[in-house]
Amino acid sequence: MQSINLPNTLIMIKYFCSAFLIFFLVFGNTLFAQQSLKTIQLEDVTGSRKFAPKSIHGIRSMNDGEHYTMLDRESNVIKYKYSSGLPVDTLFAVKWVKNFGITYISEYEFSDNETRLMITTNEESIYRHSFTADYFVFDVKTKTCQKVSGIGKQQLATFSPIGDKIAFVRNNNLFVVDLISGKETQITIDGKHNEIINGAPDWVYEEEFGFSKGFEWSPNGKKLAYMRFDESRVKMFTIPVYDDLYPTINTYKYPKAGEENSIVTIHVYDFASAKNTSMDIGKETDQYIPRIKWTNDKDKLCILRLNRLQNKIDVLINDASSGESSILYTETNKYYISEVKDSYITFLKDKKRFVLFSEIDGFMHLYLYSMDGKLIKQITKGNFEIADLLGIDQTEGTIYYTSTESSPLERDVYSIKLDGSRKTKLSTKSGTNKAEFSTKFNYYINHWSDANTPSNYTLHDSKGKLIRILEDNAELKTRLRENNFATKTFIKIPSENGLELNGYVIKPVDFDPSKKYPLFMFVYGGPESQNVKNEFSSGDGWFQYLVQQGYIVACVDNRGTNARGETFKKCTYLQLGKLETEDQIISARYFASQPYIDGSRIGIFGWSYGGYMSSLCLTKGADLFKLGIAVAPVTNWRFYDSVYTERFMRTPQENASGYDDNSPINFADKMKGKFLLIHGSADDNVHLQNTMMFAEKLIQANKKFEMAIYPNKNHGIYGGNTRLHLYKKMTDFVLENL
Repeated sequence: MQSINLPNTLIMIKYFCSAFLIFFLVFGNTLFAQQSLKTIQLEDVTGSRKFAPKSIHGIRSMNDGEHYTMLDRESNVIKYKYSSGLPVDTLFAVKWVKNFGITYISEYEFSDNETRLMITTNEESIYRHSFTADYFVFDVKTKTCQKVSGIGKQQLATFSPIGDKIAFVRNNNLFVVDLISGKETQITIDGKHNEIINGAPDWVYEEEFGFSKGFEWSPNGKKLAYMRFDESRVKMFTIPVYDDLYPTINTYKYPKAGEENSIVTIHVYDFASAKNTSMDIGKETDQYIPRIKWTNDKDKLCILRLNRLQNKIDVLINDASSGESSILYTETNKYYISEVKDSYITFLKDKKRFVLFSEIDGFMHLYLYSMDGKLIKQITKGNFEIADLLGIDQTEGTIYYTSTESSPLERDVYSIKLDGSRKTKLSTKSGTNKAEFSTKFNYYINHWSDANTPSNYTLHDSKGKLIRILEDNAELKTRLRENNFATKTFIKIPSENGLELNGYVIKPVDFDPSKKYPLFMFVYGGPESQNVKNEFSSGDGWFQYLVQQGYIVACVDNRGTNARGETFKKCTYLQLGKLETEDQIISARYFASQPYIDGSRIGIFGWSYGGYMSSLCLTKGADLFKLGIAVAPVTNWRFYDSVYTERFMRTPQENASGYDDNSPINFADKMKGKFLLIHGSADDNVHLQNTMMFAEKLIQANKKFEMAIYPNKNHGIYGGNTRLHLYKKMTDFVLENL
């Protein structure tokens, strides 16, 4: 046996141990970190909220301007102090009203004097925004509760300004209940399903003008203005629901492009006389009334009147007692009027001025007018857009708003005086900022995120100084790192005539520029939309999953999208799909020219308008795209609703070629590549008709494609295991064909 030199052996062992220790210190943490990183599972991005940010629900500023309330996860209404951000009281707790069968609340509203809370529970959806529910009134001081009405569920229950009455809609009629006496008064009697609606909009108004309440209390609570929809002439659309031995039928009024709309009239109910008075809105009935709102005069009602082409708007002022009207303001546009929403016009308390949204100078800005309709001042100006009006401190003469001044991809919070002076940027972090101000504008809660950082909620004073962090989603940030989420980066793509398109790219964490990757493009692309923003999107989870499978994901905002002024947004007028498709094709060619993209493996995916776009890309751009997925696509604009389609296209009778020249259904014979067509059978928005008629055209053109129909699912295609099944279907299609 050979002898061992022990000292030399010990020296060698010591040397190797030292070397191993150095290796571990240098590389061990990295190796350990890589091994500890998890990969995203499909179930995590479809059937759970694992990667969804926490949010703050039901924020209400209280009258004193020093406190606010929030709805916690147990459906309790908690009162907080602005100056500290700390809770000071519980105003409502579910456990106090369990004897009423209330186990949760989805929403709450204070009466104006904050002595009562109206709580909403047991919601049942009607359409996208509308629902019926059980409403209860809770007395904050006595902690007693009463049901608003015991005769079936209601819609849109709303306190009067005094807080002694509640108006609501039931079975297409308008009612008011007196909270003191309990007496219920029926304001209208002619409501009838699929014929007459009082106090609530019809389907197309709700979907395209974005509101569900069609009545408004006067400032003193003595009158109630309401909208009446006569939809008896509107044609029916029928959706079978496969839920029994014989399918049930959902039939509702859906006005398609060029077809008859509801006739809308405006009325005011006077409680003293118990009388309804019709408001004069002109003799033309083929028009839209996208909003009604009271001025600060208890007898003056503002009615917004939009012509059917949606390129002219009148601001009417009606005498609530006689119904007589005068035109306060008129605006016309060679394309269409944008942004007809709640903040379109704001009347100031001095009863002498109002603030208006308009893009008459080519960008969306704020204007100050006198009540005789004369322009006093353009408040904001420049080559940027005002995104939201956050509030007006009328005591100080200060407006608070968000804008795209720093970049079309950003949203920042600003203040400015009514005369356009002393503009101040309040937000400090680059990304997307949204603010909710206190009643007296002493404080605001800011919601901020950027493309790679989930939501942060912070409390600030009126000058922008940080007081407290309310929610920073620290756990989610850690989870994103642990699951190896890749970074989203922004790019600019050269297009026609020196124009650049905004886009984003998500590359694998271990991206190797010497390799060639398949490209998966996501598109929406519809008018007035925007996908390329410096904002966190929990909907990116599936894209992150695909990136981990070795794909590069990209998205490009084509012409027609938002935040870059009227010329960029409205250049698609009368020809939806044409320029948008050209831009997606240009973008795909740009990516194909990059050394790290395999130009023979480019796919595109979109939902709704995006499904329309991906369908066009596989027909008009057939030689470039290897794969396309279209979910719930419009395939012929003649099939879609009147308000949306005609806003951008006019009617089929006026613009037949605009409708036909860019509808995928007319280009089925040009289809190339692998194509997956998906739809929910109960889609009340983009009807299954679109997919079925496109599929028939593809069949007759002898084109191979795959199709998936989700029974009884609406435009969102969700419920139970549906989302997981849907995304597994799409994932398998991508992995097998791209």
